Amino acid sequence: MHSNAQLLDTFYKAFQQRNAEVMAACYLPDAQFSDAVFIGLQGNEIGDMWRMLASRAQNFSLVFDGIRADDQLGEAHWVATYTFSKTGNTVINDIRAHFTFRDGKIASHVDTFSLWRWSTQALGLKGRLLGWTPLVQNVIRQQAKKGLADYRTELGR
Repeated sequence: MHSNAQLLDTFYKAFQQRNAEVMAACYLPDAQFSDAVFIGLQGNEIGDMWRMLASRAQNFSLVFDGIRADDQLGEAHWVATYTFSKTGNTVINDIRAHFTFRDGKIASHVDTFSLWRWSTQALGLKGRLLGWTPLVQNVIRQQAKKGLADYRTELGR
């Protein structure tokens, strides 16, 4: 197995155990992360996002497969199942991850998933009816950004 594939295996095994410290250590200090909710995170924000999500996860489980990596590029497929705390709804989020590597660590990480599908599960009827709209998607992003900012303030960052 290529060393970057081993890095991703370590990352996702740590994710399964909600070990955000190991996950954060897989990234370069100047790494970048984006997904449908958290857009344009950089450096320490990434580790803090994983710390926040891991600490708040309820009924969490994760499976992963499809890890492929070479010296520069990598990808994986993962599915997280958890209870969305604001509604108590179960979410099954099916995600494709794409990575770039530098110096044996993750330089960039982009997770791709359907925000409408996520909002349908997390928010119920409101998500099903309105989760596809830019307005609702932007509210979801703003709430996530504020949640991360508040969490980082609690950490003294």
